[in-house]
Amino acid sequence: MGPVTGEDGIARCPWGSGPGVMRDYHDTEWGNRVHGESAYLERLTLEAFQSGLSWSTILNKRENFRAAFAGFDAEVVAAYDDADRARLMADAGIVRNRLKVDAAIINAAATVALREREGLEAFVLSFAPDEPPAWADTAEMATTSPESKALSKALKKVGFAFVGPTTMYALMEAIGVFDPHLVGCHRRGASGAQPS
Repeated sequence: MGPVTGEDGIARCPWGSGPGVMRDYHDTEWGNRVHGESAYLERLTLEAFQSGLSWSTILNKRENFRAAFAGFDAEVVAAYDDADRARLMADAGIVRNRLKVDAAIINAAATVALREREGLEAFVLSFAPDEPPAWADTAEMATTSPESKALSKALKKVGFAFVGPTTMYALMEAIGVFDPHLVGCHRRGASGAQPS
């Protein structure tokens, strides 16, 4: 399926064509470059929590996640203890999954450790594809790439958890490592993502 023209006359990627939180995310954020450690940690954490769930579920709980994880301040979250884990597991405002909660804390600590190297943002961006995709149809779209597989492996090597290749591909799309919008979508080329 190619881009879908909504009731407002604007062509979008099919998943963002209807009014609501998904369209807002598609039009204002998905595929846009983000900057800074906390922005990267937030997206990485939310993509991990989304695994197995709908993205709209995560978007609707996003402010709760930001509150629960101290605005994704890596140092604060890395210091979370068993009491914090219990608090998070009791928080109905987020997704209560022990493995994902533990991964968020582990990943915050790994993010702090990466500061001694290039930092999380530069680390992720170093896996940008040399030839970004330019899909015209959803049937052409991938869920992993050689780059997302390499990023997943490299993140695991430096201590990250819950960073599989599919989750890392979704992260790369979300933060504009490359432009994920379909050719013909009004956001294609407008996001500040790596051009193709």
